[in-house]
Amino acid sequence: MSLNDPQLPNLHSPRILICKAERKLHVFDGEDLMKTYRISLGTAPVGDKIEEGDGHTPEGEFYIFAKNPESKYHLSLAVSYPGVEAGVRGLNSGLISQDEYEAILEAVEAKKMPPQRTRLGGEIYIHGGGTDGDWTRGCIAMADRDIEEIFEAIAVGTPVRIEP
Repeated sequence: MSLNDPQLPNLHSPRILICKAERKLHVFDGEDLMKTYRISLGTAPVGDKIEEGDGHTPEGEFYIFAKNPESKYHLSLAVSYPGVEAGVRGLNSGLISQDEYEAILEAVEAKKMPPQRTRLGGEIYIHGGGTDGDWTRGCIAMADRDIEEIFEAIAVGTPVRIEP
């Protein structure tokens, strides 16, 4: 498949790699790069997400836990933030309680939705809305036509890695 082909094929082992510094989202099938897309990030694109409202896009290992065909931003794929690393950091810094930390661990272990309303922040999505500058509150934005492509090709449970 050429990287310029308009549609993604059926993916047998999909994964997403987001490179924040490059403003690129790469879709892989196993080890094969299938397509690369331009993205925008949160209003504070450098650095890992620490807490709600900081404008940072999180970094680390996640998974898609839901698909929303009625998103405010065209279509969206829900990213499993906060993850274990954010939970440990939040617990150690006093941002979250032991109960919130344990709920994060349970959700990640079951590949379900982690708590979305803690002081760590939440509701991180890959969504449409355009790529004109870094404008989200921590999400990954794409052109509407691009999110349409990956929305169809990406299943719940797909791994997502977000790198600085």
